[in-house]
Amino acid sequence: MDAEIKGRIETTVRRILQESDMDELTESQIRKQAAKELDLDLSQPHYKTFVKQIVQSFIQEKQEEQEDEEYDDEGNLIICKLSAQRRVTIQEFRGKTLISIREYYRKDGKELPSSKGISLTEEQWSALKKNIPAIEKAIEKMESNI
Repeated sequence: MDAEIKGRIETTVRRILQESDMDELTESQIRKQAAKELDLDLSQPHYKTFVKQIVQSFIQEKQEEQEDEEYDDEGNLIICKLSAQRRVTIQEFRGKTLISIREYYRKDGKELPSSKGISLTEEQWSALKKNIPAIEKAIEKMESNI
């Protein structure tokens, strides 16, 4: 199998894996979908083995990514710690994804989020992110006046 075909197969299989629910898709289904998209017969043994290797590699990469992730005591993904008591987390609340920047406190051996902080919807986060250059510019201007 030449390098071009290998590359096309790997790109297609990885895209299918990224877009799919891994709990519901089998390796055979992935191979059939890729075969249809690429207009290739991937049922031959060397293709089956190659697709299996791609799937296993993808699964291992995802497991390693999850091992690196850190969660708070409420199950929210910790993106970063701004200080000992402040952190940025991603959480789900009433079906919405929120970016939460808040202070934490200890109670009964657990670190819990306090009411001091802010939670932004994805739209609000996008608006803030878009305006970061203007915020940085204003900070520089204020610092130069000091």
